[in-house]
Amino acid sequence: MPQRIILFANGDLPYPEQDRALIRPGDFILCADGGTRHALALGLTPDLIIGDLDSVDAQTVLRLQKAGVEIRQFPRDKDYTDLELALFAAQDLRPDEVILLGALGGRLDQTLTNIFLLARPEFAPLDIMLASGAERARVVRDEITLRGRPGDIVSVLPLTPDVSGLTYHLGLRWRLTDAALPFGHSRGVSNELIAPEARITLRSGVILVIHRAMM
Repeated sequence: MPQRIILFANGDLPYPEQDRALIRPGDFILCADGGTRHALALGLTPDLIIGDLDSVDAQTVLRLQKAGVEIRQFPRDKDYTDLELALFAAQDLRPDEVILLGALGGRLDQTLTNIFLLARPEFAPLDIMLASGAERARVVRDEITLRGRPGDIVSVLPLTPDVSGLTYHLGLRWRLTDAALPFGHSRGVSNELIAPEARITLRSGVILVIHRAMM
């Protein structure tokens, strides 16, 4: 089983060099349909391509098949997005971590769906980090420890109707203790690291924690 999966979605990849720095030798390269273009642009050979293949040209598919790349094609008329299918495939591989690239940008509906997918209970066993340039996002159901530099921006967004028991344990400029954060509330946006490490816990609900490293 792979220790890490690099999962390319079919959104934008505006910071390819920063994203390339995340990739290590031995990572399993998984592409959700059009995310294949990002892997190829970074000089990577996919280990698995999954989706309806409406965003990958036929010649590329044929070339990769001949190179031994596993390709799982689904009908265009399906009940799942290509990224959702890729996440199910990642779950079967039981990695220690999934790094999701290319999940943002392009169509708004696809961007929001990609984020909300990460909060599905089925994917709770997966340790998924969504990365885009200097930003990192993780779905959190209990606690997270952030490491960075003072001045980094940290935002907490509720992904369920009610988040309760939200507590910031030192390390952040604005503190919360046993707080509630209703869905759609902006209270958690734009906090700031004041120490190299900060810990966030919650009692119930699901949050998205976004960490932007300041250069």
